[in-house]
Amino acid sequence: MPKPLIAEGGYPSLKDLQCDAYAARIISSAYATSAGELNATLQYIYHSISFACKNDEKRAELLKSIAIAEMRHLDLLGEALIRLGAPPVYSFAPPAHYNFYSTKFVAYSRSLRNMIEDDIMGEKYAIYGYERMLPRLKNDTLRALICRILEDEQLHLETLNSSLEGLT
Repeated sequence: MPKPLIAEGGYPSLKDLQCDAYAARIISSAYATSAGELNATLQYIYHSISFACKNDEKRAELLKSIAIAEMRHLDLLGEALIRLGAPPVYSFAPPAHYNFYSTKFVAYSRSLRNMIEDDIMGEKYAIYGYERMLPRLKNDTLRALICRILEDEQLHLETLNSSLEGLT
């Protein structure tokens, strides 16, 4: 099993978070939407399997290592949601139990090059989304979490851009 592709340094502790419906609503889009961590995890696994079946083990392992990082983000955001008072249901805006996540958001490209391009686009959307959250968040712990996740997403984007070289 590969190690997660993450930036250096740990993630902030979330133990001091208090109920805050406003903050929960802000971060919920990063949890289980088309641009969220759940979708990213599923898409990277799908793409990793596709690369492995085409005997491109290097890229398959890379995508799996990014998927593991995205799972860590999903876990952290889920914990944050609970501590903020929202259950981590896979919907657009917890605690609402509607508008559930759908796997229709996963990019099911057939071309290996298009898969990496889809992953690059996903990272760009994630970065944009996290950057838009920061000015709206008042809680320093949440801001630190989002900044730390952003470091990982920027590393993923750089790595994917490099990985695109040589693909037809």
